[in-house]
Amino acid sequence: MSFEIRRAEAKDATAACEVLRRSIAECCVLDHKNDPAILDAWLGNKTPETVASWFASPTNYSLVAVEEGVVVGVALLTAAGKLALCYLLPEVRQRGAGKALLACVEQQACSWGVKALQLHSTATGEEFFARQGYLRAGNVRSPYGVDTVFFWKQLDGTVCDASKPKRFCGCN
Repeated sequence: MSFEIRRAEAKDATAACEVLRRSIAECCVLDHKNDPAILDAWLGNKTPETVASWFASPTNYSLVAVEEGVVVGVALLTAAGKLALCYLLPEVRQRGAGKALLACVEQQACSWGVKALQLHSTATGEEFFARQGYLRAGNVRSPYGVDTVFFWKQLDGTVCDASKPKRFCGCN
């Protein structure tokens, strides 16, 4: 389990887009229930051009997880403290890449002075975020027709203490 976590670059957009599309289509069946209308709506903005624009935005902090030269995960934090993306290729789930991405996102949020992170989780990701200390705060219907779980996490001294080495974060 050796993942490189680094800032996403424009050249990563096509591979990151593939991560998003495969993760949603293959791992989030509980959410989209193989409904073509929901999948089309959910995947509609998952194009290399759109992903590249997300990466280029100065208000976003975008990361990729790379294993043996291949992009296997992607995460995106907004300056407002929202974790907008955290997706992995199906074959690397439960191997530490998600935790590594999340640790780096949390450290970046701390460096920005963000006091709490928020996210909308799929049913598929719900237990992962709960295990990482995120608290459920209700359900929210997504614009593409999927019920999501609203989560948040207070970024306290244990998360933001830069003097403590982070087990998963090698992103700086």
